[in-house]
Amino acid sequence: MKNKFHYKSILIVCSVNTARSCMAEGFLKDFFLKCNLDIKVKSCGISSHARDGMLISLDARMAMEEVGIKLSENSFSIDLKKHPEILEDADLILTLTGKHKKEIYEFFNIDTKEILTIKEFAGENGDIEDPSMKELEGFRETRNEIIEYLMKGLNRFEF
Repeated sequence: MKNKFHYKSILIVCSVNTARSCMAEGFLKDFFLKCNLDIKVKSCGISSHARDGMLISLDARMAMEEVGIKLSENSFSIDLKKHPEILEDADLILTLTGKHKKEIYEFFNIDTKEILTIKEFAGENGDIEDPSMKELEGFRETRNEIIEYLMKGLNRFEF
């Protein structure tokens, strides 16, 4: 039996918030919009080289457009370490890797939030690797992996 989807706000965390987390955010926003659900989705970066204000990767935008999802050209990266208030609203925090999950626990005193990697959300283990320096084809593979595991996770719920 499927559980009711009870999350109202999802935060997706990767390294710098210019590719993987942006693709996951775009997919989830599109999914919830098509389901006519009011669920907030945001993304940010947690690594030491995360910065506010970086542009979303052109390859990430192009890969998502190929599946009919347009990522905003006016979106910029967010460094979670500079904006911890973002965590307050999130019911569910999804990370791209176990390292990101570990970094959240290291930087913030969180014990009341559900934090899962995207693959854990799908009931599996493992990381979704960074497609940087892998050209558009690498971003396509990462996009497909993100969508596959998000859908596996979402299919475990009733909407």
